[in-house]
Parts: sequence; structure tokens; C-alpha cells
Amino acid sequence: MKKKQKLCWSVTIAVTLTLFACVTINIYFPAEKVESVAEDIVNDIRGNALPKKDGQSRNNHGTIYNISFVFSPASAWADDVTNVSNPTIRSLKEKMKERFQALAPYYQKGALNEMDNGYLSAVDAGGLSLKEKRDLNGLVDAENGDRKTLYAEVAKALKIDPSQTGRIAGIFAKEWKKPVR
Repeated sequence: MKKKQKLCWSVTIAVTLTLFACVTINIYFPAEKVESVAEDIVNDIRGNALPKKDGQSRNNHGTIYNISFVFSPASAWADDVTNVSNPTIRSLKEKMKERFQALAPYYQKGALNEMDNGYLSAVDAGGLSLKEKRDLNGLVDAENGDRKTLYAEVAKALKIDPSQTGRIAGIFAKEWKKPVR
């Protein structure tokens, strides 16, 4: 009888440990929301008009979508949190818009490179004067400082863990890399 009881306990413990070992923790990261926010912010800073066709929003939500949205009983208002704004983000966007005007000639000269990590770097400054190089380095430092703060503020506004700021920067990098118009 003792052998059966010991075997039963051993099997129970083994099954329990197996179940606990299979549990995974999935941390939700709203990549689509961050992509939408990144596109809006970068286009706003660079002065790019967002495309609209035939009275539809850029999310291609037409009349049928709007009707179904109104009549749906469980509308999730939190899903439309992609318009991220707070005083810090608005201030950063204004500073970055002004700075973009100063950076534009350097983009055209090929002296700037958008990195995969969401930050800007000065490259190939051979054709620039000493004063232009100094100005460019100052602009790049200021831009990168503001981008770091922007990514942290977007994380806070979307209620994303601050440890995920690098992922947010990577998503923004895709938008920053789009051609400057």
C-alpha cells in the first residue's frame, strides 16, 4: 500500500511540476498602436500630409464602418487611443518640427543617417565646413535627446512598460527611415 501511495504522490508532483513549467507569461505589446502613433508623429514633425481618399480616413474606415461602429453594443473606445498627446509630447513635437527645418539641408546633402535604433547619426561630413559640422553635431545631439524623451512619453501615454522603450524606438525607426520629402 505504501508503494502505491508513494507512486501516486510522485506522479501527482511530476504532473503538477509539468503544468507549472508549461505556463508562459505573455507581455502584451501593442505594436499596431505604436506604428500608428509613430506614423502620425513623424508625419506631423516632417509636415507630410496624411493621405485621404474620397472622404475616408487614412484607416480606410468608410460609411459602413461608421454605421456598424455606432450600432455595435460593445464599442471599445480604448482601441482609438492612437492619438497620443500630452503637454510633453506636444512640446517635443514643436521643437522637433523647428529643428527639422534646420536638419533638412543636411538630409539633402546625405550627411545624416537614420539608424535602426530610432536615433539619428551624422555621417560623411566631408563636404561640410567646420561650422556646419559643429552645427550638425549639436542638432543631432538635441534631436536624439528629444527622441529618447518622446519614446518614453509615448510608452507612458500608451501604458507600455518603460523597459519596452527600445521596441518603440525600433518601430519609430521605420517611420524615420521613410524618405524625407
